[in-house]
Amino acid sequence: MMYLSQAPLLFLNVCIFICGEAIQGSCVHHSTDSLVGNSAADKTILKDENQSNPAVYKEDCKESRDAKTKVTREEKHFICRNLQNSIVSYTRSTKKLLRNIMDEQQASLDYLSSQVNELMNRILLLTTEVFRKQLDPFPARPVQSHGLDCTHIKDSIGSATKTPSGLYIIFPEGSSYPFEVICDMDFRGGGWTVIQKRMDGTVDFRRPWCDYLDGFGDLLGEFWLGLKKIFYIINQKDSSFMLHVALESEDDTLAYASYENFWLEDETRFFKIHLGRYSGNAGDAFRGFRKDDNQNAMPFSTSDVDNDGCHPACLVSNQSVESCSHLHSNTGWWFNQCGLTNLNGVHHVPGKLRVTGIQWGTWTKTNSFVRIKSVSMKIRRTYNPYFK
Repeated sequence: MMYLSQAPLLFLNVCIFICGEAIQGSCVHHSTDSLVGNSAADKTILKDENQSNPAVYKEDCKESRDAKTKVTREEKHFICRNLQNSIVSYTRSTKKLLRNIMDEQQASLDYLSSQVNELMNRILLLTTEVFRKQLDPFPARPVQSHGLDCTHIKDSIGSATKTPSGLYIIFPEGSSYPFEVICDMDFRGGGWTVIQKRMDGTVDFRRPWCDYLDGFGDLLGEFWLGLKKIFYIINQKDSSFMLHVALESEDDTLAYASYENFWLEDETRFFKIHLGRYSGNAGDAFRGFRKDDNQNAMPFSTSDVDNDGCHPACLVSNQSVESCSHLHSNTGWWFNQCGLTNLNGVHHVPGKLRVTGIQWGTWTKTNSFVRIKSVSMKIRRTYNPYFK
């Protein structure tokens, strides 16, 4: 690389030397050289002639010298131009060569960098897997006992042995795929499929329509099962389902609300909810105290799919509201202007006041709404045509 960078300087020095060289020789030298080999008498005669005609001699000498000088300069200018062009061409080719070398080196560095990144990602994945195994040496695995729903599983194997609560795989009628659910096999005879659970606010329920459609969260913690999955379970033929809502307040008080004949319309009608007769001690918040509070027979709404009946706006606590989902921090529920219940609201932080949260507006204490700490929604068959 050092020799390549010194070559243009060498050419430039040669050019300066040639172009700056003085014109050697004179008419005197020429006239003297022309007399070489002449006799002494001839030199004497020439000297006498020069002395007798000095002006003529100087003029001839000057013309001859100017002509030779002109030819010599043109030749040297031609050589200099050729050298300059050669230097420019050589410099360009040298720069191109250097660029190519640098590009090759950069490509090699990029490739090595990508390989390093890939190795780091693999190390991170392996580290995460090792850490996960350390935290959960006995991971929960779904029980490989298929059924249409948790009631079907309970009735299928419950008479032979004690059926434990936990993860099961179900394949309801109408569904194109099986999926995991949590089955509560202890509460009120078992057979309950849990469709929603809130405990501590670790899962964010501020979700768009697509998330509420497919479900989200951790079945072993907080989750929403998904509108499509709930629809497949409760709309199986020759069956009806009960909905049970279990509530727990921040002071550990318990309450519940149950509804017979719980079912949903399909996705084209935005999973409109239908509830039968109510029973419980938390109050019928779905129907509320007034006609305007009734959330029964309402479609599901989210922040990006608005079906809450506020067109163009509705009045909530003397406040104009255009979207009930926005009022409830972009959570999804069966709203109606906006109603008294939203079990998917933002989880309250204990000791801090929040405008919205998990709501069940008919559960009150000393004329104030009870602040809810945890809630679960579960469903069970009330009529099973497969096992009587």
